[in-house]
Amino acid sequence: MSDTSTPPPRLRRPAIAALGVLALALGALQSVVEPALPLLQRELGLGPAEGALVANTLLVTGAVLTPVAGKLGDRYGGKRVLMRLMAVVAAGGLLAGLAPGLPMLLLGQVLQGAMVGVLPLSFILVRVHLPAGRTQAAIGVVVALFTGGGMAGMLGAGLIAEHLSWHWMFVLPTLVVVVAAVLVARLMPSDEPVRRDERIDWPGVVLLSATLLAFMLGLVLLTGGGLPPLAAGALLVLVAVLATAWVRVERRAVSPMVDLRMLARPAMWQACLLTLLVTVTLGMVTLLLPQLLAVSGDGYGFDADTTDIGLYLLPGAIAGAMSDAVGGVAARRFGARAVVAVAALATAAVMFALAVQHDSAWQLALAKTLTAFAAGIATTALLAGIATAVAPGDTGIATGLLVVTRVIGVVVGAQIAGALLAAGTDAGTGLPAEAAFTTGFAVTGVTAALGLLLVRATRASRPPHPVEPAHTPAKEGARS
Repeated sequence: MSDTSTPPPRLRRPAIAALGVLALALGALQSVVEPALPLLQRELGLGPAEGALVANTLLVTGAVLTPVAGKLGDRYGGKRVLMRLMAVVAAGGLLAGLAPGLPMLLLGQVLQGAMVGVLPLSFILVRVHLPAGRTQAAIGVVVALFTGGGMAGMLGAGLIAEHLSWHWMFVLPTLVVVVAAVLVARLMPSDEPVRRDERIDWPGVVLLSATLLAFMLGLVLLTGGGLPPLAAGALLVLVAVLATAWVRVERRAVSPMVDLRMLARPAMWQACLLTLLVTVTLGMVTLLLPQLLAVSGDGYGFDADTTDIGLYLLPGAIAGAMSDAVGGVAARRFGARAVVAVAALATAAVMFALAVQHDSAWQLALAKTLTAFAAGIATTALLAGIATAVAPGDTGIATGLLVVTRVIGVVVGAQIAGALLAAGTDAGTGLPAEAAFTTGFAVTGVTAALGLLLVRATRASRPPHPVEPAHTPAKEGARS
């Protein structure tokens, strides 16, 4: 019988605060590259393709490592694996900060990608050490602080680079990560592995990592327009072969990395599909709005520079951070599906309205704020719901798969939006026509509406008890 329903007496607010500071610092370290990418390209003499590689390396490695980190956390204990990941991230941050050129910078970004695995490990810790009623709210706070750190990193990267150097953009957040990790190690009680006697399914780990790596690299290359059709087809076949091999291995493994029965439960696969739709929408908005703000075309562009774009999008970043904190509480009170339905309806309405009228910058800023808030509460509600709906031994891998789905959805959404703009680019000016943005907003609205339809279509198929009977902790976990 699990004893996770009673929090250990040693767990106090300072331990939760230390975990929150760690999430904040990791979010800042993750986000510094995006606003400083033009500067890095100038300083290091990088071309557009190399710049895209720098921007996407952390994303790719994070997607590959996250489910592995979650599984290892289930097997060896969340705190134990978290501390080892922090050592990897700290090494990556220092390497990036000391990098004299592109190779060492890329190596640093590869190591920093381990930070994405912190989220499922944090979810393991809060589920073990907090009662069920507080788990979902705590997950929302952790995700909110990670998002808030990203906002701080985006705003502070330019100031640090201008007044110190781009090297300090990596060094300063890394120092905070080290301090916070030490505090977590001292203040956070250790958690006992839920499945200490199980062996790690290393063939499953390797095949899943290879599948995700091939898939994410293909998305990055397609987004950058550097993949010929024949190569794209070959990569698609490779992904299909790797995924098929992984499924065959997992079916035969005594202790599989991912219990396919857990993945096949409606609560799990529906959460993954809903997360994908929500984040595809978010990815499209994330690409379309800055592009329209920057366009200097006649009659529909705003000719905004990098600083102006950042200010227009700042309310959306704040709303995203706030929504992550609200999402966990909303999931507990109303259920994850109700939260997703409201978020999808709001996003669809906003994007359809933007397709009709987008002649003022404030309209774009408001649309970003509303859609960021909606996406934040929806994805966090789904994470919080699954964290308490699966068996305790599956918390890390289940939430890790949802985190990976979020990353994939954003990349896919950005790729779709980029393709729509490319298809509507005027050959004479090299700029997308206004109709391309209108189409992009309309397609985003349709995608959001599909999420609402999926919620309604799958409601009747919800299982009454999505967790294994031996581990069912509360009715609210089954409801989500």
